[in-house]
Amino acid sequence: FKRKINIREVLLGMLAIAGIYIIFDFYPQFKVGIIFGIVSAVGSSLFPIFNKKLLARFNPATLTLYELGGGFLFLCLFVPFYLMQFPAAYYLPTTSDWLWLLVLAWLCTVLCFDLQLNALKKISPFTANLTYNLEPVYGIILAFIFFHENKSFTGHFYIGVGLILLAVILQMGGLWYTSRRIVAQ
Repeated sequence: FKRKINIREVLLGMLAIAGIYIIFDFYPQFKVGIIFGIVSAVGSSLFPIFNKKLLARFNPATLTLYELGGGFLFLCLFVPFYLMQFPAAYYLPTTSDWLWLLVLAWLCTVLCFDLQLNALKKISPFTANLTYNLEPVYGIILAFIFFHENKSFTGHFYIGVGLILLAVILQMGGLWYTSRRIVAQ
């Protein structure tokens, strides 16, 4: 967006990265997963930047249709070749799975993606990316609640979560303070 580098945003980003690093300690046996995570992080950090630029040309509903529709078409073309290469019946959904897949697709994907794009019209890609760092946190919390996976939580986990939450709270506090200053003027 051709603006100066904001040192505060760089520091908050490093704080969130430190939190994620602490949560997922660097073990050599997880090297492949960590590499995939880094590649995924690069892609997910570029996604809101490109979407912010596309929102100048398209409304959120149209952009949702293009992006999710394109992904759906790609997967419809790709999956048969994948199943030929790696045949497995357990990949295919059962009849009862289809209802849940439709609920997840519409409620948790299409609706949430459209809401995310509407929010991106008003916030910066940095703020969007910073809030994405909460995904592993609430994923782990849900695993704790539903699957009682808290046995493996260590002090490092809580420190990491604390750093991520601190970065998000500081960013939101900074945005709130800035908006209050603008309103007061």
